[in-house]
Amino acid sequence: MPTPGAPIPDGPTGTSASGAADTGKLGVARLTRTPGFGRLLAVRFTTHWGDGMFQAALGGAVLFNPERQADPLAVAAGLAVLLLPYSVIGPFAGALLDRWDRRRVLVLANLMRAALVVVVATTVYAGVDGPGLYVGALAVAGLSRFTLSGLSVALPHVVPRRHLVEANTLAVTVGSGVAALGGASAIGLRELVGPGNTGSAITTLAPVVGLLLAAALASGFRRGALGPDRAGHGRPIVTVLHGFADGARATMATPSITASFLALAAHRLAFGITTLLTLLLFRYAFTDAGPVRSGFAGVGQAVVLAAVGLGSAALITPWTVRRWGRAATVRVALVAATVAQLALAALLSAPAVLVAAFVLAGAGQIVKLCTDAAVQSEAGDEVLGRVFALYDVVFNVGYVLAVSVTAFLSPPDGFAPGLLAAAAALYVLGLLAHDVQLRRNRHTTA
Repeated sequence: MPTPGAPIPDGPTGTSASGAADTGKLGVARLTRTPGFGRLLAVRFTTHWGDGMFQAALGGAVLFNPERQADPLAVAAGLAVLLLPYSVIGPFAGALLDRWDRRRVLVLANLMRAALVVVVATTVYAGVDGPGLYVGALAVAGLSRFTLSGLSVALPHVVPRRHLVEANTLAVTVGSGVAALGGASAIGLRELVGPGNTGSAITTLAPVVGLLLAAALASGFRRGALGPDRAGHGRPIVTVLHGFADGARATMATPSITASFLALAAHRLAFGITTLLTLLLFRYAFTDAGPVRSGFAGVGQAVVLAAVGLGSAALITPWTVRRWGRAATVRVALVAATVAQLALAALLSAPAVLVAAFVLAGAGQIVKLCTDAAVQSEAGDEVLGRVFALYDVVFNVGYVLAVSVTAFLSPPDGFAPGLLAAAAALYVLGLLAHDVQLRRNRHTTA
């Protein structure tokens, strides 16, 4: 049940407790006509499409290629290569983007990624496995962090600050859907060209189209139009280390933010367990059952339903936050995820996985959107970027850690109801930790 990587959220001001802008909304049509925003949005969407397609293509080349036999550790290594750069390289990318012309970064990073995708596709075609394949994929994923961070920090240069929340919600929500569409495109193309090394190489090469288009669109901005307005000072590594410490202190000082982080961490750990087991089940255990497919096509169905869950969360969350409040919304999402996880552990069938993909992706996105709102509305503007850098680490490292541990505990075919039940227990722990932190908040303010 792959999940699209999430870009670093922007840090707007002028937000309410629910994370919504205090001023009136522009609406999608007027927002996209804002000078520069439509072009930046196009860069983001083509980038996300290329990323989603590359991740799915590489996953198919490693796990669903009949010419290779992938065990759980190989799958975990592939997921770690694709996701760890989001947290390891991301903070350094942020520091360097305060020094370099962001337009140039968007152009050059996408061009370099396109060249590296060609190298990775050639490696897949040659049947190379292990480190030889992962090094190229790691380079592509690392450069993607510069692109996604650059898109986030460039947003205030093309959208009025009072409309940043609205613009960020549109960009991130639709961007996640476009990434899922890229994954589905890879799965569809692979069905056409075949599952062997040749077909996998063609599918891995296809994301080049999106990356080159993103570079061309980014080149349409004038030099310096996306910032930085002033060059940053100090050494990047020192800036990053201080930033993590400052972000951790600011997070711990605000119990409501800590509560949101703990709830999100529980989801990412549980979701990591379910992701690896789902991939193994579709590869080795499930068979076609009517419209529900096995293999790579079945993963594609799960990705589509997860994308629908993400979209549903974007529609549901503002309404539930207004009605129930942010804390209650998070609790309901965690309870729903717990029930879905327990049902999956009990039934352990392909149809159950598809239903769980929808519920878990939607519940996780609700928790994430509420966490975004908590940080945006309650962290001081002077530490907002540093808190989001820590947020990025929690989001991705927790997921990779869960995938890695599961790889050592899972049977080769992924049939492990006990591990799926353990994922449900993580949701319960997240619910309890969330409640404890909010009680601390009430005691602090009493």
